[in-house]
Amino acid sequence: MWKLKIAEGGAWLSSVNNHVGRQHWEFDPDSGTPEERARVEQLRHNFTKNRFQIKQSADLLMRMQLRKENPSGPIPAAAQVKETEDITEEAVSTTLRRALTFFSSIQAHDGHWPAESAGPLFFLPPLVIALYVTGALNAVLGPQHQIEVIRYIYNHQNEDGGWGLHIEGHSTMFGSVLSYIALRLLGQPSHTTAVAKGRQWILEHGGAVAIPSWGKFWLAVLGVYEWDGCNPMPPEFWLLPNIFAIHPGKMLCYFRLVYMPMSYLYGKRFVGSITSLVQSLRQELYTDSYHQINWNKARNIVANSDLYYPHPLVQDMLWGFLHHLAEPLLKRWPLSLLRNKALRVAMDHVHYEDQASRYLCIGNAEKVLCLIATWVEDPTSEAYKLHLARIPDYFWIAEDGLKFQSFGSQMWDAGFAVQAIISCNLNEEYGPMLQKAHEFIKASQVQEDPNGNFKEMYRHISKGAWTFSIQDHGWQVSDCTAEGLKSTLLFSQMSADLVGEKMETQRFYDAVNVILSLQSNNGGFSAWEPKRAFRWLEKFNPTEFFEDTLIEREYVECTGSAVQGLALFRKLYPSHRRREIDAAISRGIHYIKDTQNPDGSWYGCWGICYTYATWFAVEALTACGNNYNNSPTLRKACEFLVSKQLPNGGWGESYLSSQNKVYTNIQGNRANLVQTAWALLSLISAGQAEMDPTPIHRGIRLLINEQMEDGDFPQQEITGVFMRNCTLNYSSYRNIFPIWALGEYRRSSLFA
Repeated sequence: MWKLKIAEGGAWLSSVNNHVGRQHWEFDPDSGTPEERARVEQLRHNFTKNRFQIKQSADLLMRMQLRKENPSGPIPAAAQVKETEDITEEAVSTTLRRALTFFSSIQAHDGHWPAESAGPLFFLPPLVIALYVTGALNAVLGPQHQIEVIRYIYNHQNEDGGWGLHIEGHSTMFGSVLSYIALRLLGQPSHTTAVAKGRQWILEHGGAVAIPSWGKFWLAVLGVYEWDGCNPMPPEFWLLPNIFAIHPGKMLCYFRLVYMPMSYLYGKRFVGSITSLVQSLRQELYTDSYHQINWNKARNIVANSDLYYPHPLVQDMLWGFLHHLAEPLLKRWPLSLLRNKALRVAMDHVHYEDQASRYLCIGNAEKVLCLIATWVEDPTSEAYKLHLARIPDYFWIAEDGLKFQSFGSQMWDAGFAVQAIISCNLNEEYGPMLQKAHEFIKASQVQEDPNGNFKEMYRHISKGAWTFSIQDHGWQVSDCTAEGLKSTLLFSQMSADLVGEKMETQRFYDAVNVILSLQSNNGGFSAWEPKRAFRWLEKFNPTEFFEDTLIEREYVECTGSAVQGLALFRKLYPSHRRREIDAAISRGIHYIKDTQNPDGSWYGCWGICYTYATWFAVEALTACGNNYNNSPTLRKACEFLVSKQLPNGGWGESYLSSQNKVYTNIQGNRANLVQTAWALLSLISAGQAEMDPTPIHRGIRLLINEQMEDGDFPQQEITGVFMRNCTLNYSSYRNIFPIWALGEYRRSSLFA
C-alpha cells in the first residue's frame, strides 16, 4: 500500500527547518491489512466507475491513513434542519464539533493538513517525457508509480477520447497529445482501446502540429517535432540591459523562471535520442507524413480547442523576425559567441534558482524544465542528482491515481484553517490541534532573504514572508504572508498554555516589511514581486491557453489579505511604521473600491471566481471600519451575492466564470459548499443580517444538512483557478470554509 510520509528527509535533500511541512508518498508492499487493501481497491473502482460524473477525487487514501493514525473516538449524531425549522445554537455547535473532530483527525503530526493541490492535466506528462529522455524513467517511477500514473491518465480521459487542459475541462490538443505520449512512453500499446481513441481525437482535430507552444517545445525535446516549428525562445533575452522595457527582471516570476530553462534548451536545439518508440510517435501523431510537414507554417498553428489567448499580429511579426532573421545569424560566427554566452548566463540563473529553492523550484513546470536542463548541461552533475531527489515532493496519490502537484499548499491551507478554527470559539476543546498548527506556521516563516546578490538574479526580499507551501520553497507571496501574519497575531492573543509561545515581535515586523514592499502605485498588492513592467507587454504573451502570464500585476485577493493583515497588526502594534501602514491600508481600500464591478462583485484570479474575490474584498473593507450601513460598496456586494443564491440556499459558480469573465452557475444549478461558505462569510461580515438574515440562514442550513456521517464535508467541483483558464483543486477547502462560515455564524449569534 501507499503511505504518506510527513516531515521526513532523505538522501540528497537539504532543509532549513528539518523538513517541516514536507509530504511525499512511498509504496510499501507489506503494509496494510487484507481488509485495508480491499478497501483501497474498492475506492479506486468506485472512482473509475463514476469518473464522468465526479471528476475530482476526494483524497480518500490520505483520509484513510491519517484517520487510522489519529483516532478521534465517537462523535455526536449529525444535526438536520428542515426547511420549516429555525437553526438553533445546538445544531450549529453539534455540526462544528463533528467537523472539527474530523478535521483534527487528518492533521499531520507536524501541524499542517496534507492535501492535494492538482487538477491540470499538463503537469504530469512533461515529467514522463523528461525522465524518458534522461533515461531515468524506471529509476524514478517504479512499477507501482507507473501503475498509478497510467491509472490517473486513463481516469481523466474524456468520453470523446481526448484529455482537457484540466480534469473538468473539454478536450484540448495540449492535454490530449501530452497524455497520449505519456501513456505510450509508459508502455501502453497504441492499439489499446483508450489509447486508440485518444489518437483518433488528436487526428480528427488536426494532429499534433496544432498543439500550443508549450506542447511544441516538449515534443521538440522528445524528438517528435522539429525546433523549426517552434517560435523562438532566444537565450539572448538574459543578456538584455535593464533599461529595456522587455527584460527578464521585469517579467512575472513564473514566466521568467519557466522560459529560463526553455531558452537554454531552445538555444542548444536539444533533442533526445530518436528511439524506435519516438519514430513510431512521429507516425502516430500527425495527419501528414512527418517529413512533409511545413514546420515554418506550424509555428503559429493552434487548435481551436486550445486557443484562449490568440497571438496579436505584433507578436507574430516579432516571432517571424526572430525566426527568419535573428536565429540564422545567431547560429553563425561571430554571433554564435553571443549565443554561447547567453546559454551560460541562462544556466547561471537555473542553478541559482535551484539552490535558492533547495531544488524544489517555484513550481512543477519549472522543476521539470530545470531538471532536464541540468542533465543536458552535464548528465553526471550533482545538480541533476539533487533534482531527482526532490521529484517525490510533487507526487500525490489518491483513489484516481498518481498526480503531479502544483507545489503544495501546506502553508496557505494552514493559515486559513487556523482562522476558521479560532472563529468557532471552541478553542479550549481543540487546543492540541491549534498548538500543532501554531508550531507549523512559526516553523514555516522564511528567515532569510535569498542567498548572494539576489537582486542581480531578479529576486525580491523574502525575510519574514510565508510561502504557499513550506519554508524550504523560499518564495515569498503577499497573501500567504498576510494570512500567516493574521494567524500568528491571533495566536499571540491566546494563552501560551493552550497554543504555545507567541512568535517573536521582530518576526511580525519582518512580515509587515514584506507585505508593504509588494504594494503598487495604484494601491493594489501583487503576489510574488513588485510590479515592474507595463501592462501593454501582455500583448507578447506567447502561451495561447493562458492569459495575464507575462508581467506581475495587482490582485483583489492579495490586496484583501494584505489589508486585513496590516489592519490587525496596526491594532496590536499601533506605533510600528504607523504612517506607512495607514497609507498602505488607505490606498489598498481605494484599490478595492475602484475595482468593484458594476454588479457589486470582484473578479477573482486564484479562486472561482466572483464569489471568491468578493469574499476577500468584503473582509478587507469590514476590517477597516466599513459596514452595511455606511458603505455603498458593501451593500452592492451583498446585493450581488444574494442575487446569485440558488433555490436550495447555496451558491455554485462554474470555472467557466473565470474563463469567460461572466458569472456562470455550475451545470444543473448545483451548490458548492466551499463557494457557499465564501458567500456566507461575506454576508455575515458585511452585515447583511441587519437588513435581512434569511439568505444567511438558508446557506447555513445547507452546510449543516450536507455534512457527512463522519463529520467530513463532500468533495465537489474544483474551486481554485490560475491564469484565468485552468483549475486547481484545494482539497482542504471542503473542510476549512464550511467550518469557518459556521463558526462566524455561531460567533455572531445569528441562530434562533
